[in-house]
Amino acid sequence: MSYRMAVCVKQVPDTENLSGEVMKEDGTVNRSALPSIVNPEDLNALELAIQIREQEGGEVIAMSMGPPSAAEALRECLYRGADRAILLTDRKFAASDTLATSYILSCAVRSLGDVDMVMCGRQAIDGDTAQIGPQLAEKLGLPQVTYVQEVQELEPGRIVLRRSFDEGYEVVEAPMPVLLTVMDEANEPRRPSAKRLMKYKKARTPYELEKEEREDLLDEYREKSLLIGQWDHEDAGCDLEQCGGSGSPTKVKNIESVKLVSEEHEQIEPTPDGVSQLVQHLSEEHLFE
Repeated sequence: MSYRMAVCVKQVPDTENLSGEVMKEDGTVNRSALPSIVNPEDLNALELAIQIREQEGGEVIAMSMGPPSAAEALRECLYRGADRAILLTDRKFAASDTLATSYILSCAVRSLGDVDMVMCGRQAIDGDTAQIGPQLAEKLGLPQVTYVQEVQELEPGRIVLRRSFDEGYEVVEAPMPVLLTVMDEANEPRRPSAKRLMKYKKARTPYELEKEEREDLLDEYREKSLLIGQWDHEDAGCDLEQCGGSGSPTKVKNIESVKLVSEEHEQIEPTPDGVSQLVQHLSEEHLFE
């Protein structure tokens, strides 16, 4: 039995080394000042799908919604082992909140035809909502298992998983098809394969070929499996009323920039007397016993 799996990935700003230099005056992040990466836990979801394909056979399809530049995230998925990649990009998708985004992704998954599993990372590092996976499962009418740590059993129509929760873990069984959200502790994502990197660094979307004035090579790229799928709202079968701003009920009421400023401070000399003074002060304030 082989399994057809769709993995939803997101291109996000690399916030690991976030500094004041990339912050705007209103306290928001200037995304253009940060390098873009594939959301880390989405790579864990991709790795789990690839492991299942290697053991059982099947197909891994990476999907991402974003601007044309998000094609780079999909090339990264191809380097690591995805069989196909599809970019969902359309100006009508702009300003989508999680509700609209999950709707667009659900339309795209349905357009793929039958799939056995849909996988997402637990959450994205730019929004930290952890909402896309559960909302996507609801819209697809699929059972969902969140916070997945390990696949323990897999057979046609049935999967057994270990999932994390606040006080430990639990083992659950789910029918298939199923949606999974995968945690970073589930696996160690493989590095890009040198052989696949040499091949798929040439992969392009139709938009990129047009921009490079090589649209005449569209059929050739398709024949060589180097064409990244590019879907707009019509290709995915979306209702525009549920996309973008019109399909996004989330409204930002207020943005407050919080600055932590010390009103007073005392410098302690790095001497035995200074350390004793610090310990005494902390004890008096009941901060240290």
